Amino acid sequence: MIDLGFLGPRPVAVLGLGRSGMATARALTASGVPVWAWDDSEAVRAKATVAGVALVELARCDLAEVSCLVLSPGIPHGHPHSHPVVDRAREIGREVICDVELLGRAQKDATIVGITGTNGKSTTTALIGHILEQAGRRAAVGANIGVPALELPAFGADGVYVLELSSYQLELMPSVVPHVSVLLNVSADHQERHGGMGGYVAAKRRIFSGQGAGATAVIGVDDMESRSIFEVLEADSVVRRIQISGRTPVAGGVYAENGVLYDAIQGGAVPVLDMARVPALPGEHNGQNAAAAFAVAWALGIDRDTTVAAMVSFQGLAHRQELVSVIDGVAYVNDSKATNPEAAARALACYDAVYWIAGGRPKEGGLNAIAPMRDRIRHAFLIGEAAGAFASELAGKIPLTDCGTLAAAVVEARKCARANGARNPTVLLSPACASFDQFENFEARGETFRHLVKELEG
Repeated sequence: MIDLGFLGPRPVAVLGLGRSGMATARALTASGVPVWAWDDSEAVRAKATVAGVALVELARCDLAEVSCLVLSPGIPHGHPHSHPVVDRAREIGREVICDVELLGRAQKDATIVGITGTNGKSTTTALIGHILEQAGRRAAVGANIGVPALELPAFGADGVYVLELSSYQLELMPSVVPHVSVLLNVSADHQERHGGMGGYVAAKRRIFSGQGAGATAVIGVDDMESRSIFEVLEADSVVRRIQISGRTPVAGGVYAENGVLYDAIQGGAVPVLDMARVPALPGEHNGQNAAAAFAVAWALGIDRDTTVAAMVSFQGLAHRQELVSVIDGVAYVNDSKATNPEAAARALACYDAVYWIAGGRPKEGGLNAIAPMRDRIRHAFLIGEAAGAFASELAGKIPLTDCGTLAAAVVEARKCARANGARNPTVLLSPACASFDQFENFEARGETFRHLVKELEG
């Protein structure tokens, strides 16, 4: 846990008591800093009380007494509106920050690697952490993935924090500047929270804010928005820039082409890894993730052989194209983390005969991103709130069944995959939607899928 004693004796307000908020409250208490914590959910407050967290109704207290407001990233602070407590804090000049900001202030001597992007950031973050571990470096992975920022171990100058950063967190980190910043890609997502695509792109760009001499910016150039950001940063001669691609050669960067990873950072392109040796990283999008991780390892001084060996031993992440089982020749793949159509399209591109389970709570923009992959889909099995809209959009283009629930979809997908006689059939849960209509989160959705598949084995 991170020592926050530097904050002094004034209370710190914490709004939102999910995983990061509770971790913040615990770290503050352990550091001897008074905590004024609150959550708008009565059930969450009850759990916090049982955990010994001191509750103060922030809407009614004198916020002038606190030193800052630590906000859980899920709470709006601009679009489509601001939480009233956020407005009050700003009116009296109190900082509104997130837990990652406190980590950066507490661990000023440690190296920070920040990774963001619409898709792929969890896999890339975990892969970088794995490479560092295999290289014998002191490293910890967390923030928007796994361990909350303030529950990470305390490091000194020899430590590396590998942090997955969401657009929400990036907006609440005014002073933390990663030594190595990674932007993988940008596609339409969370627009309601950022006032449109422009606000979302601006939030992602913040990962490079404040970088100076000695810093490294790793940027994907496979989409228009990210490529534009690279071109803007290219005018800055101070920051070292490395462009990455999952599909095409890039000068002075790292890229994957035809299933091979190339290192061209220092000049001529050198093939370094046949991606077929890394079954946990299938597809073009994972070529980009691997390119990003290789570039970060290079920036941190890890030699090529060590990096490649670590990649080969990488086991992947749960709920990201996770092969659950192969039953009667049918592969069952859990890609529950694919919460938008762009992510689902990337997964669909990896398989030739897909029995696709999709749906949940839809995001803006429809299924346009899926269109190039429709010839890979043998049948779609639709679930959740999106089922009706998806059925209307896909009708006449691919065979489909409105299943309603994930359990029904698994049963129907199994029947169809076994009956159709396609070569190398894959039942793929890649929902292209958020999970909150039927599940607490994407992890719960993926665990349910895994359980349902395991029942088929019996």
